[in-house]
Amino acid sequence: MAVLIPIALIGLLVDDRTVVNSPIWLKPLKFAVSLTIYAFTLAWLLTFLRKFQRVGWWAGTVLALAGAAEMVVIVGQVLRGRRSHFNFETPLDAALFSIMGTTIVVLWLTHAVVAVLLWRTKFENEALAWSIRLGLVISFLGLGVGFLMTSPKPGQALDGDTLGSHTVGAPDGGAYMALTGWSTEHGDLRVGHFIGMHALQVLPVVVALLGDRANAKIAWVAGASFLGIFLLVTWQALRGQSLVQPDGTTLVALAGIIAATALGLAWAREPEKELVAA
Repeated sequence: MAVLIPIALIGLLVDDRTVVNSPIWLKPLKFAVSLTIYAFTLAWLLTFLRKFQRVGWWAGTVLALAGAAEMVVIVGQVLRGRRSHFNFETPLDAALFSIMGTTIVVLWLTHAVVAVLLWRTKFENEALAWSIRLGLVISFLGLGVGFLMTSPKPGQALDGDTLGSHTVGAPDGGAYMALTGWSTEHGDLRVGHFIGMHALQVLPVVVALLGDRANAKIAWVAGASFLGIFLLVTWQALRGQSLVQPDGTTLVALAGIIAATALGLAWAREPEKELVAA
């Protein structure tokens, strides 16, 4: 995946083809970056295993192969000038999308195996332990958002060539944000997919940045706050609402998450105050 990143960047520079109103090499680039981060994080997490290391090795290997297989299809479709996702235009396109569906199910289930192994692993640092465990659960949910994209959405016509989309409220291919490619006019399930998937990196980084100030309670508060944000943006997308055009209901929900996080942090720091007073 790391090697594919510069290849995709070169493709963006020299190849002016587009698919669904987007540069054809943008999807391979985004997937390569995301899977590189995910793979390195997973490799690091597996080093914490004290038991079932062989199971962890097999899980990591299967995950790597599943991710690689999906990228082979995505890059192959780019070389053919075809859409990789939701494409049923020809029997070959449908078969390739079916292969991608199988690989993501394998990756999702194997991620669950790794999560179970690490939930049963004892860590010296409790704050780090809970940030990892909660990150694994939220990223499992984030990966699962991908399955919501495989069915038709309101506002989309069934023409026999396309089944499913990441946009809610309109066909894929409308106005989108730079870099991310997320819709600026309608709901986009890729927002929750991305945010949820990368809880695996964000939560341990938050704990690491806090250093000695971090404890298990803070890890739980951070995890709950991140879960709230993930659920909010996913719910927002399912209502056909763009991330950059939140309505009053979304803003009220966001304010509730922020307030709950502030209260949670105050609760998490209480033991420290008691200790100082003692």
